[in-house]
Amino acid sequence: MLKAIAPYLTRVAIIFDPGLGPTAPRYIATTEDAARRLAVQTTKVPFHNAVELVRSIDNFAAERNGGLVLLPPSPLRSTVLQLAAQHRLPAIYSNLAIVRDGGLLSYSTDTLDQHRRAAAYVDRILRGAKIADLPVQLPTKYRLVVNLRSAKAIGLTIPEAILLQADELIE
Repeated sequence: MLKAIAPYLTRVAIIFDPGLGPTAPRYIATTEDAARRLAVQTTKVPFHNAVELVRSIDNFAAERNGGLVLLPPSPLRSTVLQLAAQHRLPAIYSNLAIVRDGGLLSYSTDTLDQHRRAAAYVDRILRGAKIADLPVQLPTKYRLVVNLRSAKAIGLTIPEAILLQADELIE
């Protein structure tokens, strides 16, 4: 999605807090695989505090044609939002709340759908189902949210194909 809205991208920084993200290796591997197929170079940017985060993004932004991927969970998201805007870096987030707060793009699971499905599991458990007998379910619905104000602020024109796919456009 990030390459689709910013076709000039040749580099992407994968930002994550290694202390909070036990799933980070899977996210990183998936992101690196997609980047390879799109001829985009990846840079892992682990951080433990705001100082490391600011230094890393400032250094990354010194070269052209970069973008950001913020992996969940996303502590210091306001710092990432501020740096992405300051350096005019397109960024994708895993949480639509970040996009509502000024982030550019989110492609994430539909949490409302997940809550509805969880309620059905609770109902089954309360009716006597054994937890071990319930199948593990993965998310089936995803939401694409685009913040058009943020796109304009960093000089991006969102392609019509992305606008048509979006579940929500923030103007």
